[in-house]
Amino acid sequence: MKIYISGISGTGMGPLALMAQSAGMTVFGSDLSGGAVTNELVNRGIKVYLGEQNGEFLKARMKDEGVDWFVHTSALPADHPELLLAKKLKLKISKRDEFLNYLIKKMKLKLIAVAGTHGKTTTTAMIVWAAKQMGIPMSYSVGTTLPFAPAGCYDPKSEYFTYEADEYDRNFLSFRPWLAVIPTLSYDHPDIYKTEEEYREAFQQFESQSREVLKGDEIAAGLTLAGEARRYDATLAIDVIEKILPEQKAIQKLLGGKKRQHKKLIEIMNEFPGVGRRFEQVSEGYYSDYAHHPEEVAATVEIALEEADRRGLKGVVVVYEPHQNSRQVGLAGAYENAFKGVKKLYWLPTYLTRENKDVDIMKPADFISGLSNKKVAETAEMNEELEKQLIDWHKKGYLVLLMSAGPADAWIRKVVFAGNQESAATQFIHAPRSAAEEAGR
Repeated sequence: MKIYISGISGTGMGPLALMAQSAGMTVFGSDLSGGAVTNELVNRGIKVYLGEQNGEFLKARMKDEGVDWFVHTSALPADHPELLLAKKLKLKISKRDEFLNYLIKKMKLKLIAVAGTHGKTTTTAMIVWAAKQMGIPMSYSVGTTLPFAPAGCYDPKSEYFTYEADEYDRNFLSFRPWLAVIPTLSYDHPDIYKTEEEYREAFQQFESQSREVLKGDEIAAGLTLAGEARRYDATLAIDVIEKILPEQKAIQKLLGGKKRQHKKLIEIMNEFPGVGRRFEQVSEGYYSDYAHHPEEVAATVEIALEEADRRGLKGVVVVYEPHQNSRQVGLAGAYENAFKGVKKLYWLPTYLTRENKDVDIMKPADFISGLSNKKVAETAEMNEELEKQLIDWHKKGYLVLLMSAGPADAWIRKVVFAGNQESAATQFIHAPRSAAEEAGR
């Protein structure tokens, strides 16, 4: 089968492309610009076109290879040239959920769906990490890059498929999991769910569609990962592996009883190497994280404070770029104690995507005024002055943490690696994000 993916560079669609290819399908696709997974796609021999999605690349693929299924990101507008062309060509058209359900059914996989407001990427990656270390065959799709494996993969020996199930656009409601795993639940995506009640009702429906639901309520003893949130996610991942271990007779025989199995899993989790954009160490003392919800921000700050203490650093300096004004307007009051304990906070303008034109854009000062530690905060821009200040903080022995779902991540990487070259501020260009990235996926 030949699959064309529109929005292929996004963190939701890219891993899906990798999984489909490893399942024996021919995959190609397009996007406005590259994303975190683009290099993986190209290195795997997947044809990827980056730039104006005017339909020419789709036409070429139809002519040269043929296309059986046009899969597109939720961010694609109804009048998108590729979507219109796909309809004209009478191709099978769907979003990723229908295609993914097809793969799950075709490969006869049991779906382990990790959903929730925060922690789903890390928890999904931890399940994959533990399965690999234990020798358990596992197919999976994770919404980020992994330092230990591809972002998505089909293993013909696997019985299970672990998937990061996104609640945006109600995508996760398209699935009926064998096991649903929910790390956290707090109101988000007000552009999709108009009230908190509506948001929670969607998760209740998700749970009702699942054969079994797993929610952690404590942290396993012996975990030494920095940050309570990561230890909590690790505990859930261990719970998942212990649920499927009874089917792995050879591994059980090798490890022995449940206590030995649990001890081994604790050891494995304490060696978890992390994932891209989730408290990712960009360079020594510099970290980047995807957090853009107040609760997620607070959890990441806690991780950073613990890590700084472990490394003997003086403290934590934060650069924060909120994501989507329509989201932040509804959550602004929840930031009061989100940055508690940081030495300095630089608040960047909100990265704007899918905005309601009738809603006024909040300014950094509007957020800062509601902080309990507002004296440590100031408004900032991605410029040479901020670059110099961050380098100075780093030299003084502070951990520098960026939290952003937008272009600030690319900027901080240029700050770190600019060296003696022209300043990162003058090198950086605000490149358009891929359609899938615009969807927050």
